[in-house]
Amino acid sequence: MDVQWLLIIHGLLTLLVVVSFLCGQWPIFEGTPIQRIHYFLTFGAYDYFLRFVGSVFGEKAINAILSVEYFCCDRPNPVLQIIYLAIIGITYYFIAKSSFSYIPGYYLSGFHRYTSLLGVGIGVFFFLLTSFADPGTVKAENVSQYQSAYPYDNIIYTEKECSTCKIPKPARSKHCSICNRCVARFDHHCGWMNNCIGERNTRYFMAFLLWHLFLCLYGIVALGFVLAGRLKELRVVYILTVYYGIENSFRKLAPHVVQILLMVFLAVVSLLLASFFGYHANLCRTNTTTNETVKWQDHMNWLRKVNEARASAAALKASINGMSSERKPPDSKWKTFFRRSPLEDSGAVVKNNIYDKGILHNVWEVISPPSTRRSFLRTKSKSS
Repeated sequence: MDVQWLLIIHGLLTLLVVVSFLCGQWPIFEGTPIQRIHYFLTFGAYDYFLRFVGSVFGEKAINAILSVEYFCCDRPNPVLQIIYLAIIGITYYFIAKSSFSYIPGYYLSGFHRYTSLLGVGIGVFFFLLTSFADPGTVKAENVSQYQSAYPYDNIIYTEKECSTCKIPKPARSKHCSICNRCVARFDHHCGWMNNCIGERNTRYFMAFLLWHLFLCLYGIVALGFVLAGRLKELRVVYILTVYYGIENSFRKLAPHVVQILLMVFLAVVSLLLASFFGYHANLCRTNTTTNETVKWQDHMNWLRKVNEARASAAALKASINGMSSERKPPDSKWKTFFRRSPLEDSGAVVKNNIYDKGILHNVWEVISPPSTRRSFLRTKSKSS
């Protein structure tokens, strides 16, 4: 098979897997192969694997796998941190092995050898900073300060005590079952960082995402310039089409095939990072967290159900009153067709997020968390 067809098939399969994994649960893909692939990737493959292991090795083997799953998914562990470092190291190794011999080239100067290493180093620095920074652990010593920093909205947050830590739960905090601690302005537990993302390290997490997005885009552009330079210098297209078949020159083209595959990989990772960064940037813009997004969805759904129940009761009462009162002539079919149902009006519920105080204030709260400010430290010293 020609190399170009291998590259096209590789790109299409990569796109199919990414779209199925990320978007397969969307209603538009319901009943399609993409939905089935999504189910297989997220649940089916693991379920079939457990069944296979159980049928071959018995229940003890399944329990051993579930123990490994518990360690990897439900307890603090460095597995994904090691995988991240391996991905970064292996990707950079292949880029250096396949491309550094062509730098400096027709379009790139030798300076890019050092900027690429610097870029990877800064990315690893942000990774380590996010991983080991305190996310904003709530303790008995600082719980009163966090309570004053974030007021209760009495909607999704009310005064209560953490049943595990036995201390009051400040608004916007959550007890992480994996880390076994309460975290202020809790967003989510990130397995890649082996750490919670909270009030104090959200800024580092955002910097990590943004920098890795730029790093992948830089890699795509740099590899593209390397390929373009080699094609121009060696007149590869002319030579392959006039004198040789692709198969006869595959060994000479091997480094460039690796570069193309790396470009496809970096492009896919860029799309993932861009969507993830965009999602969290929007959360920062509205001063909301991932945890609060789920809470608000549950609250809004509950409000809609309450309003629908009230509207149904009011409509039933009105119909009963109408039956007992003087009979009116029936409305025309056109009026009945265009009349809005009371249940449609009942669905309008409003999200009242008291923590959203404008874009500038919201972004500044991420960059400069309340617990790092002098006012917070002064309040802490007074209380102690």
